[in-house]
Amino acid sequence: MTGPARWRLAALVCGVALLTAACGSSSSTASGGSSSPASASPSVSAASSVLCADAAALRAALNKLTKIQASAGQGAVNEVKADLASVQTAATTFVTDAKGQWQPQTSALKSALASLQTAVQKLAANPSSTAVSGVVTALGQVTTAAEQLFAAVGKDCPSGT
Repeated sequence: MTGPARWRLAALVCGVALLTAACGSSSSTASGGSSSPASASPSVSAASSVLCADAAALRAALNKLTKIQASAGQGAVNEVKADLASVQTAATTFVTDAKGQWQPQTSALKSALASLQTAVQKLAANPSSTAVSGVVTALGQVTTAAEQLFAAVGKDCPSGT
């Protein structure tokens, strides 16, 4: 790996590390976040447990995506691609099982993941500081969308998110 490529990779790792710190510190404290009365009765506890498990799996996949190892070297882009595919699979499973619940948040996450995929493809095709910056920005959008989703889901799955 050439000197400039190493610096680009280092910048990507630093950006991801910053996002990991931001994402990892988010906890879902859903105290009084809803203005509607508790009319959403837990009538489907089996479905809720599946959704909570899906949310936990999605969080785990997102955490792995944001923890790139600097030792991965040139393989870091491939690692990001593989981790992104895992996140997309977990997100699809969650959306399918949610059956329209949290639709604004899941749509935002899917859109952010699509932007990240595009940014990663650009980085793989042409490693540059601009491409690294695009990935870091897209990861920030994924982090924000995930935090919003987990805040909403946390009202129904306080321990699963």
